[in-house]
Amino acid sequence: QKAGQLFSGLLAMNVVFLGSAFISSMIFNHVAITLADVWILLSILKVLCLCWIIYYLLGTSRQPHAVLYRDSHAGPIWIRGSVLLFGSFSILLNMFQIGYSVILIHCKSMVEIVFPSIEILFICTQAFFLWHHSKDCIQVQHNFTRCGLMLTIATNLLLWLLAVTNDTIHMEIESQLREVEQRFAGKAPFSHPYLRNETTSCTCPNTTICKVFQKGYILLYPFNTEYCLVCCSVLYVIWKNVGRRISHHHVPHIKPKFKLQGVVFGPLLGTTAVIIGICIFMMYQIQATGSAPNHQVFVMYYSYYIVLLPLMSVGAVIGTIIHALEKRELDTLKNPTRSLDVILLMGAALGQIGMSYFSIVAIVATDPRDLLNSLILSYSVLLIFQNITQNVFIIDGLHRQPFVAAAEARHTGHAGQHAVASELPAEEETTTSSKQEHTQISPGKEEEMKEEQNHEAYNQRRVSMLELGQEIRKASLSYLHSYSHLSWKRRALREISFFLVLCNIILWVMPTFGAHPVFENGLEKSFYGYSTWFAIVNFGLPLGVFYRMHSVGGLLEVYITA
Repeated sequence: QKAGQLFSGLLAMNVVFLGSAFISSMIFNHVAITLADVWILLSILKVLCLCWIIYYLLGTSRQPHAVLYRDSHAGPIWIRGSVLLFGSFSILLNMFQIGYSVILIHCKSMVEIVFPSIEILFICTQAFFLWHHSKDCIQVQHNFTRCGLMLTIATNLLLWLLAVTNDTIHMEIESQLREVEQRFAGKAPFSHPYLRNETTSCTCPNTTICKVFQKGYILLYPFNTEYCLVCCSVLYVIWKNVGRRISHHHVPHIKPKFKLQGVVFGPLLGTTAVIIGICIFMMYQIQATGSAPNHQVFVMYYSYYIVLLPLMSVGAVIGTIIHALEKRELDTLKNPTRSLDVILLMGAALGQIGMSYFSIVAIVATDPRDLLNSLILSYSVLLIFQNITQNVFIIDGLHRQPFVAAAEARHTGHAGQHAVASELPAEEETTTSSKQEHTQISPGKEEEMKEEQNHEAYNQRRVSMLELGQEIRKASLSYLHSYSHLSWKRRALREISFFLVLCNIILWVMPTFGAHPVFENGLEKSFYGYSTWFAIVNFGLPLGVFYRMHSVGGLLEVYITA
């Protein structure tokens, strides 16, 4: 097993180094190695990965005794749902790229159409494989499966690296916009050094469909990098589970489920933060789509973060202190999924932390006393502190044994039923007596029968309304009893976890769907230069989005086990 893991790891390392050399040569010597050469290499790798995935689906997984064990911790529904969501957006992104290249077919090569076409096929096949086989502990063809998984991981890493560093289409669109602006101003047209020969001959015609392709490509660009990162994490867990045999004591007999009980203040505060965040996000997007965002929108955007991030940090610190006060034992069982969760949380946080330090240096070196600059400086410092405190809280919670809640649930159920029965004796008697009263129908005339039927229908409606009221009161009494039954430590942990879940959701939504003030405020871009800051943002922003999404999964796990 160790030899197979070592060999497959060396294979992935060599593939990543080869692809990185191609991409670096394209950046620093774009004459000898072009973007088309990089696309050809990645297309070959994707075809090899497709062949292995199809072989696994049709051959390896269908062999006798191939999948005797399945890892219950691997491939949770939110991870597989993320693969489908980001995969769908990535497919749409590649469709926009194909459409953009088809419109400009007179100055584009066929590779720019073939590459995204293969990418669509690769995304669909890989998403199907990860949805159905993310929990597999394969017991046959160990070495071949490990090599196939590592080749696929290396290909996804190279696709992510290319997406981070390749700003060709972005520069095309920006150069065209600057050329139009400078024509109106009567100046010489702008040309980027990479695009000097293409700007005039490869200009997007002034049509609506071309503008849609341009805007859609820029809007969906972060989803492709996010998809590559999520796929790498799931593939790594499958690779770790190759040949793994799970004993019975590793399988949880009672798997805790998500129940919205024992929380009141966390959902209220979190919902408030989400609503305010959506309003600020919509105002920001309206300004960004109409023209360049003005100064007030940036002030409002960063002020929202400056208020929210300290609340999240305080909640995480309090939760960590409660974990220290608890007497729950640590979970020491081998769990590849949890180990990967810890690595991903620590690694993904580096994206936002790195961008924050770059912003701090740029602001301190320019003018930190300006209002907007001081807000960005405060935002960067608070973001670093919030990432660190939240990571400590989540990692500490993931390593705690879950509460044994079976006996408490039975106790709560009996107590709730007893409370409801003692609370509502009179209405039950009324309901029973009303049912008995109207079951007997005396014979008479047709008018009396109609009146009797109408009266009976009225009473049935009255009975159903009483039963509905009883159910509502029963549910509310049971919820309040379960809330009061929890200890203060468990209540606090659940409130904090739920609040942080909602906050991380809104902090995931805002940058994912187009709010990128770190690139649009112009401060860091003018300080570091367009290409350098583009690479920094495309490295840090997908990691930051991935961190928020992964934090939601970890916080839900902490909430459930509490």
